[in-house]
Amino acid sequence: MPTPASAGRWLTLADGVHARRYTELDQTLGLVVGSERALVVDTGRDEEHGAEFAAAIADLTLLPTVVVITHAHFDHCLGTVAFPGADVWAHERCQVDEHVFVERAEYYPGAPEPPLVAPTHRVRDMVELDLGGRTVRLVHPGRGHTDHDLAVYVPDAKVLFAGDLVEQGADPSIGPDSFPQQWPSALDELLQLDATIIVPGHGEPVDRAFVAWQRDRISAGST
Repeated sequence: MPTPASAGRWLTLADGVHARRYTELDQTLGLVVGSERALVVDTGRDEEHGAEFAAAIADLTLLPTVVVITHAHFDHCLGTVAFPGADVWAHERCQVDEHVFVERAEYYPGAPEPPLVAPTHRVRDMVELDLGGRTVRLVHPGRGHTDHDLAVYVPDAKVLFAGDLVEQGADPSIGPDSFPQQWPSALDELLQLDATIIVPGHGEPVDRAFVAWQRDRISAGST
């Protein structure tokens, strides 16, 4: 069973740009605050985790929230029920359905299945969202960790939330729905963005040199 979600801690990356770190799964979720809305980057592994994250966000801002799902693996999307009424953005191939429970059962056998929340808005290649005084860019750089990875770029802060295209605490997770031969090209696309802080889906924030190093390791087949 999951450990208590209260283990989260905030990292402030720039003015109004935060990452929340969790011991469980070494996971990192994100928050970008504008003057009118706050954007939530992934929602956690289950209803309890999502509720903890939502409560922690409420300590920082009471603005309406918009959710972005970087990809449809259970630890990134099953907490969305904790953000009722929020617009939920994802790539057009992202399927938040019963298949996410299969992967979750491998980690947490017998754990209850939280309600599913499907995306309400779809991205093909790129979409810009106005949060009020701050624009964020949702970018699909190509196939990599999945065929529907979505990154969140905050140009004014030079921060990039990369989802599981980048992992810091362990080697990138290459699963049956991954595309390791195309993954390096996806990372090259991310490196075209003028980001100096890259937030992985798991692990601590990294710099551009780390992403280039991880790209080269994936290209060499050494992960």
